[in-house]
Amino acid sequence: MKPSNTPDEILLGDGTRLHILYEDRSVMAIDKPFGWMFVPLGWSRTDKNLQLALESSIRESPYWVRQRNLKYLRYVHRLDADTTGVVLLAKSQGALQTFSDLFEQRLVEKRYLAVVEGKPHKPEWRCELPLGSTTGPRTRVLVDAEAGRSAITDFKVLESSKVRTLVEARPLTGRTHQIRVHLAEAGYPIVGDVLYGPDSSKQSRKTPDSRPVHRRQSAPHEELPPRKDGRKNLLPELGLRSVGLTYRDPFTNRTVHIEAPTFEFLARFGFSAKPQARMSETTSP
Repeated sequence: MKPSNTPDEILLGDGTRLHILYEDRSVMAIDKPFGWMFVPLGWSRTDKNLQLALESSIRESPYWVRQRNLKYLRYVHRLDADTTGVVLLAKSQGALQTFSDLFEQRLVEKRYLAVVEGKPHKPEWRCELPLGSTTGPRTRVLVDAEAGRSAITDFKVLESSKVRTLVEARPLTGRTHQIRVHLAEAGYPIVGDVLYGPDSSKQSRKTPDSRPVHRRQSAPHEELPPRKDGRKNLLPELGLRSVGLTYRDPFTNRTVHIEAPTFEFLARFGFSAKPQARMSETTSP
């Protein structure tokens, strides 16, 4: 449980507010916003380094830090900059190692919502294509049958509109861009994906032992519902959100379910909130 009388959000120095989804003595789970990255502290190619911002805030000791007597906060796993949702943070080096081992041993169930172009022919499927990466200004992941690392993702169709589909993704491994590449390979790229979407083929860099991603033709433009401020969503953010983590706490031996809100994400891409109820019916490992 979250310590009593403590704020349920983190306020960073630039005014960014991070909602705290779950907290106990060992870890804290936050809802990572769009655009922020977890990268090494010395990485200078972004001013949205969330780890750096968190450590800077801890040094300044604002209210949310003082109320917890917090000295340490470090990400256990990462999300892409364009992916929003649940990220687990460790409150000590011991907790960091322990929970990192959970992820490494595949003892954490991860669930995502993905909005994709097109309509999958199967209601459920598994992708086991191994993945490798290219080098260059921007890392790009490719299917690599010979030298790629094992990558496994289970997919389930939740809801469809005229030209798009809401899919639940459950990655069993944690490779870079795994869900994005596996969906693009199936012919259903994620909406807003500039790296693996229908218009990204010109950026592709192939190696002799790498298999290109096959994509269906892009669907006709479908205007998204307006934002709360009345503006149109002509250039949507990446349609991928981490919505759940489930694990057995190594210190208390109890099952922990962490859920991120989905209503605004679903509404942004024109879907209802109904899939949340179906997702919550899953059992813990």
